[in-house]
Amino acid sequence: MTPPRSDRVQAGDLPPDVGESSSKETQTDLSAPEDDAKTHPHSVDSLNEAELESNGGVSEFHPWDPHKSAKDVEIGDFYFKRQNYRAAEDRYREALHYKDNDAIATIRLAVCLEKLGLLDDARAEYESYLRILPHGQQAEEAQKAIERLKAPAK
Repeated sequence: MTPPRSDRVQAGDLPPDVGESSSKETQTDLSAPEDDAKTHPHSVDSLNEAELESNGGVSEFHPWDPHKSAKDVEIGDFYFKRQNYRAAEDRYREALHYKDNDAIATIRLAVCLEKLGLLDDARAEYESYLRILPHGQQAEEAQKAIERLKAPAK
């Protein structure tokens, strides 16, 4: 038995609802059910937050490319080893652009920022790492760095 081919289908052989138009007469009702507020009491809060973030308009899509992110981390490491911390910072930030919440890029960005003397930013990235991986391989290092950066300068 051979599989059906789409080029041999006659339009008259199809059921009447196949190929239905998406015009305004056939739109699906997407409004919330009547008991939605009772069933999901906090859903309005999430909707309001989303509207505030997008200012009532369409928000842009965020690119996600883990392969590009990994390559940016690799290149960032190259620059870091050569003590070109500004270039390394750019690559680690680009890695986070393509894969946000990447623990490796976050911890390496934190170390890089500390080397650049941007201590508040470095502390924020160490804290971000701990939010991503609270028990990760560099969690102890991140915690020590946060304590070190919180200490008043002598």
